[in-house]
Amino acid sequence: MMKSSSMIPDRRAKLFEGEGWLVAAGLLGFLLAAICGIYVLVNGGAVAPEGDVSKAFSFNAALGMFLISTAAIVPLSAMGKKSRAFFRWSYIVLALYSYFAENVQNFRGVDPRFVENGSAFDYAVGNAFAFVAFMLVLYYLVFAVLFFRSRAFRLRPGMVVAIRYSMIAVMLSFAAGIWISVGQSRFTGMDGNIIWLHGLGFHALQAVPLVAWLAERSSPGGTARRSAIHVAGIGYLAGVIAIGWQTYLGKTVFEWSALPIAAAVCFLISLAAGASTLRKAPSSAGSMPLAK
Repeated sequence: MMKSSSMIPDRRAKLFEGEGWLVAAGLLGFLLAAICGIYVLVNGGAVAPEGDVSKAFSFNAALGMFLISTAAIVPLSAMGKKSRAFFRWSYIVLALYSYFAENVQNFRGVDPRFVENGSAFDYAVGNAFAFVAFMLVLYYLVFAVLFFRSRAFRLRPGMVVAIRYSMIAVMLSFAAGIWISVGQSRFTGMDGNIIWLHGLGFHALQAVPLVAWLAERSSPGGTARRSAIHVAGIGYLAGVIAIGWQTYLGKTVFEWSALPIAAAVCFLISLAAGASTLRKAPSSAGSMPLAK
């Protein structure tokens, strides 16, 4: 029996293809994170009066991973050549400014987001940083919509379905970032910490597409592949939503209550789907190229 043609990946749609500069921008984040990490180990994170190099460390690493993950899926968006170049270089410029603001200001002892008693330069950098953050969200919102078109789906159906789940989680992360900016703090309620929602949503860009990548190489038929991707995507997204709900209630995600336990179960289900797909993948998968 022939497999459904809708589940056969298009060999022209390759991960990372043509996105070397976006990957380089992501690697710059890891280099900056390494520099900040060494500084923190030697001198500690705090820089008077309000800087914190440890925050720059985590920001650099997170943005670097985000850019590399984005570079992987850009070729699957079905964007035209000019649109793709515009998105790529706009995002690189916005990312470079973000690196500048986060690192320079924290090393100068200034909180780049919430400036207090700073100079005119500090307020200018902070205001520009807020605008850049808004543009990063806006660009990515448009980018996310592209994956819900049939044109993108036809390129690599399983992978694009996984990316759709990831994009919904990423939008929740962006919402959490806006929540932090509006509230001028990552903390909410008695014990809520918005940063967990902010971070976990972005990691969907690695977790769910990885399951799809493994599913493309697994031995089961199309139905089993689709099921694994949907289970991984729904499980991860449900876990993020449970974390968000717990945070909205102003409670810590580390307490033994219904929502954190539900989130843990959902993440475990998503992980189990990935592990099951990995187990069923042929032993030669490791020698296969990343993109078909």
